[in-house]
Amino acid sequence: MHSKSKAYLSKEYNISPKALALHEEALAAIEPLFKEYEDIREYNQFKVLKAFQDHKISDYHFTNTTGYGYGDIGRDTLDLVYAHIFKAESALVRPQFVSGTHAIASVLYGVLRPKDTLLAITGRPYDTIHGVIGIGQGEEEVKAGSLKDYDIAYEEIELKGNAMDLPKIQEALRKNPTIKMVHIQRSKGYAERNSFTIEEIEEAIVAVRAVREDVVIFVDNCYGEFIEDREPIEVGADIVAGSLIKNAGGGISPTGGYVAGRKDLVERSSYRLTVPGLGGECGSTFGVMRTFFQGLFMAPQISMEALKTAVYTAKIMDLAGFEVHPKAEVKRTDIVQAITFHDEQKLINFVKGIQYGAPIDSNATCEPWDMPGYKDPVIMAAGAFIQGASIELSCDAPIREPYTAYLQGGLSFDHGKIGVLIALSRVL
Repeated sequence: MHSKSKAYLSKEYNISPKALALHEEALAAIEPLFKEYEDIREYNQFKVLKAFQDHKISDYHFTNTTGYGYGDIGRDTLDLVYAHIFKAESALVRPQFVSGTHAIASVLYGVLRPKDTLLAITGRPYDTIHGVIGIGQGEEEVKAGSLKDYDIAYEEIELKGNAMDLPKIQEALRKNPTIKMVHIQRSKGYAERNSFTIEEIEEAIVAVRAVREDVVIFVDNCYGEFIEDREPIEVGADIVAGSLIKNAGGGISPTGGYVAGRKDLVERSSYRLTVPGLGGECGSTFGVMRTFFQGLFMAPQISMEALKTAVYTAKIMDLAGFEVHPKAEVKRTDIVQAITFHDEQKLINFVKGIQYGAPIDSNATCEPWDMPGYKDPVIMAAGAFIQGASIELSCDAPIREPYTAYLQGGLSFDHGKIGVLIALSRVL
């Protein structure tokens, strides 16, 4: 780090000498790790550029439709660009998706029918999906309109160590002919496990297909886009979904989500976003199309800035004596970094530090609260230009043992480093 930068951080942000020393040690250790990720970024940038060129994107695609939005050429062409990049038959990219959870739920409701079974093979899904499925809140609290309420059953296969239990998955598929969909969550969410690489997902898909050709394989792709040089559909997944205020939006998209995959499955998902018969044919775009296109174009670059921040966080927090998962040296498949404190106050201090290091609302003090969709109080640092955008530097944690914070994002590695240094100093 430049001497002026060190002096500035010390004076203006009160970064301790100990934290700065750890910073120098962490940087020296991780810089050799970045070469492979930069190669992936370069390849993915070429891939995105070619999709834009092949579909002849022009400023007339940055449309501003209202009302029904019929014939929105920008919206319909963006679907084609996403399908091209993700190697899918079809895609649905819409500002009407309010979150990644909403996009995921549209797939679940669109594909599954009463008496079907959803099988989660990467353990219990992320907390906000529990209400969709109808689990984890007590029998009397199951939400009206959940999958359970529609007589759609749910099973899950616990992980064996940090790996998918392929023999047990195959056994479940043989025993239960009602299993219609296999659910794979690529990122760890709030679980104490690895995120799953494309190679591991491919191995699981091969195991599933060896038993059942007819089952739909769905991958929750949130936080994973553009981190590897392949996406789940390229290794046999039928359909994927994600959020535009995470990787795919490139830090520019103001809202939205996407679904991509087999044409019939995307169409069914579109019927749950709007209504059967209309699907993706309607839906105005409120003037967001330029940001959707530009965010997608920038996504490979921005996603790698966030990944570098995650690797840096893993190394510096490890050097400071905290548990990190994964370690800095582990191959990445998403932008999420977990840090376990085993201490509630240290956890809260770290998350507050990330907020104080934000460009927006840095004067705010975040506190744990009963956030909708979560069973435990959650503390969230999100001083972002786009509300809740976790491709921007953010950190959140359920207030439960072992008191693990989940950090993600960073539009630039420089900002990511400062935010994490501020947070570490508050803990130290």
